[in-house]
Amino acid sequence: MTASPIIAVEDLARIYVMGDSEVRALDGVTTSIARGEFVAVMGPSGSGKSTFMNLLGLLDQPTRGRYRLDGEDVAELDSDARAAVRNRKLGFVFQSFNLLARASAVENVALPLVYAGIGKRERRARAAKVLDALGLGQRLDHTPTELSGGQQQRVAIARSLVNQPAVILADEPTGALDSRTGIEIMALFQRLNAEGITLIVVTHDPGVASFAGRVLSFRDGKLVEDRRQAPVDALARLKEGQAA
Repeated sequence: MTASPIIAVEDLARIYVMGDSEVRALDGVTTSIARGEFVAVMGPSGSGKSTFMNLLGLLDQPTRGRYRLDGEDVAELDSDARAAVRNRKLGFVFQSFNLLARASAVENVALPLVYAGIGKRERRARAAKVLDALGLGQRLDHTPTELSGGQQQRVAIARSLVNQPAVILADEPTGALDSRTGIEIMALFQRLNAEGITLIVVTHDPGVASFAGRVLSFRDGKLVEDRRQAPVDALARLKEGQAA
């Protein structure tokens, strides 16, 4: 991991005007994330953690502040420019998987490549390669209903990886999974992080956050704690469960 930040925000804020009042969903956050970090973003409902992720993911635009992503100033881009940067530099994993029900695993994974203008044969080859690396090489043509919850989330993770993004943003990625499958997904995230991928996981669960090497805690729209920790080894945790 190098010291060069992949993400740097300064005085980042998102303020909503509701009648005569203001709601400061995010209120002046300054922080940076280095390339190759695995960061958990925590906080109670309404703390600002989801707003922070939406701004980092270019799904929303800040009211004020600066945001540099992979060296590019992206805070004031219009919606089309944000979409282009999002497709090039960001991968997303969601709690509900967000897979197309009638599309196969390989078709779901290849979807970002359609928007990138990659040809059909190359799309399938790239998608199949990522799925194989995640242990789903025998499930390429299965639809989501033919896959377990853990397999569906692996498909979603493969989709987030296929464009070789600078950062993967995961929003409650284990929320729809049983505890063992959730640990398996965190073990996969740790493996990807060890390969150099920058990961940001939004979670309300301290157990999930324990697998990250850094925790950002939010409350009332502000960043109230930034701490580093020795991450729990997810693979070791799985082995402990097997031995129990």
